[in-house]
Amino acid sequence: MDYLDAVVLGIVEGLTEFLPVSSTGHLTIAEKALGLDLDDPAVTAYTAVIQMGAILAVVVYFARDIARIATAWVRGLYDAQWRGHRDHRMGWYVIVGSIPVGVAGLLGKDLIKGDLRSLWVVGVALVVWSAVMWLAERVATQDRTEKQLSLQDAVIVGMAQVVSLVPGISRSGATISAGLFLGLDRVAATRLSFFLSIPALLAAGIYELPDAFDGSLGAGPMVVGTAVAFVVAYASVAWLLKFVASHTIAWFVPYRVVVGVALLVLLTTGAMSAT
Repeated sequence: MDYLDAVVLGIVEGLTEFLPVSSTGHLTIAEKALGLDLDDPAVTAYTAVIQMGAILAVVVYFARDIARIATAWVRGLYDAQWRGHRDHRMGWYVIVGSIPVGVAGLLGKDLIKGDLRSLWVVGVALVVWSAVMWLAERVATQDRTEKQLSLQDAVIVGMAQVVSLVPGISRSGATISAGLFLGLDRVAATRLSFFLSIPALLAAGIYELPDAFDGSLGAGPMVVGTAVAFVVAYASVAWLLKFVASHTIAWFVPYRVVVGVALLVLLTTGAMSAT
């Protein structure tokens, strides 16, 4: 991998991490197009590590919210008056909601790094989950705001993150859809998706660091790709929050379907190999 590859992958990661189009799926396609070996553990690890740049963008963008939630959560551990505070509860929601994907990620790590890296999986998932996103918008009541979040909401949306371990589904697409099915408005569902992404993607990046640096990719491209992902992701987060305030996530469905179908056609005709 050279620095140009790193910049390209950083841009792809930053653009797609929080949009409901699947960053892992797009990174897998981009890595294949760049001639990288999808079976190389270092390439798989690189995909996870540069996500940390996108996560840092979320942390910076929501710094005040995160500081407020963290403060309320810590105070609630020793001061009963804080335990009913909305920010204290949100702290627990993020912690509990992150457990399912953490457990699933550890138990299924070989599958995630292996068979699920196939572009066949990416193509099918892009198309199939588009139907779920469309249905979520069709049935969404959006009659609940972030103030009305419950622990049950966090657990269900957290379970949706497990589904998003399949490349092509999209973590944000899965979690926002789950929030809509629960009756949350789009902004509340999107913000919860962002908060839940922090521990999940940060843990994945840290876990993959040894494989990333143990391979042949080099520290330089890793740093460059992560930095580019941070800058692009920050702009992407700001844009998405404004977009969902007045638009449905179904706007992304046609794009997902076109990319998924095109990918499946290329694989079927032999113009592209799956791994």
